[in-house]
Amino acid sequence: MAQSVGIKDVARAAGVSVGTVSNVINRPDTVASETRARVQSAIDRLGYVRSESARQLRAGRSRIMGLLVLDMGNPFFVDVARGAERAAREAGLGVMVCNSAQSAGEEAEYLSLFAEQRVRGVLLTPADATGRNIDAFRRHGIPFVLVDRVAEGTTECSVSVDDVAGGALAVRHLVDAGHRSIAYVSGPPGFNQVRDRRTGALNALAEAGLGPGALRELPTERLDVAAGRDAGARLLGLADRPTAVFCANDLLALGVLQAMYAAGVVVPDDLAIVGYDDIEFAAAAAVPLTSVRQPAVTMGALAAELLLEETEASRDAPKAHEHRRVVLQPELVVRRSSLAAR
Repeated sequence: MAQSVGIKDVARAAGVSVGTVSNVINRPDTVASETRARVQSAIDRLGYVRSESARQLRAGRSRIMGLLVLDMGNPFFVDVARGAERAAREAGLGVMVCNSAQSAGEEAEYLSLFAEQRVRGVLLTPADATGRNIDAFRRHGIPFVLVDRVAEGTTECSVSVDDVAGGALAVRHLVDAGHRSIAYVSGPPGFNQVRDRRTGALNALAEAGLGPGALRELPTERLDVAAGRDAGARLLGLADRPTAVFCANDLLALGVLQAMYAAGVVVPDDLAIVGYDDIEFAAAAAVPLTSVRQPAVTMGALAAELLLEETEASRDAPKAHEHRRVVLQPELVVRRSSLAAR
């Protein structure tokens, strides 16, 4: 295996001191042009690349921000990453994106990696419902901001969407269309987002004078298309099948839509479907999907800005930063999947 070229190798090849090479790299105006050209020639010839990580460790300031999301297979989190990356790039930083795959164990491993790399800070959508991973990470003193999650029981910043309002928007729309029996394909019960969207759905039913029995919950272990297909199969097996279904995200909704199509159930005539997130594929589905839109790009950008504000304050004026909980409002986007008259 070829050994990496170090700054001492460049100094030896150029016939100068290590300090001169360092000046050429970091303060080229302080070095005579002839010497600078000789050092640059040695750098090019040897293929020397300076160790940015070593430089950052010496300075105590990483130029990398960590982003840990639940599922990079979900376009919602891709949009969150886009927003975070845009804000980080404007500040001269990069983003290390990691995927917990909805696993508390993988989340713990990535948080340990972030601590080892001494990243500037972390944007985190938690997978561990117990909060133990966050508690362990907090001991490293690295700032973090929760994304798509309210910072309940913590003092850290968070950026989220009002999921109670979002769940109410979805089910109020279905009730207004005449539905009185609705399924909720919910996802893992440990996720706050899943519980809040259910709370909103029940609130909308109560507003209409309907009890909680009007909502039939179909939990799933994951928040992906395959779990949606499985929920769709269970829905088809119900003797008193609901006339509408609200799904905790669009991937679940697309899976339910696939199951209905395979079984010959017509959407929306036989079953209305509403999703959540309004990912790009929602509008492009075989039956365009009604969905509750989350401003994912804005969420990622705001979270990154809060993290940058906190990390700058911790260096320059520790008391200048105040933790904030930013709660954005969702929007219902109505498409054909829920438009059949009843």
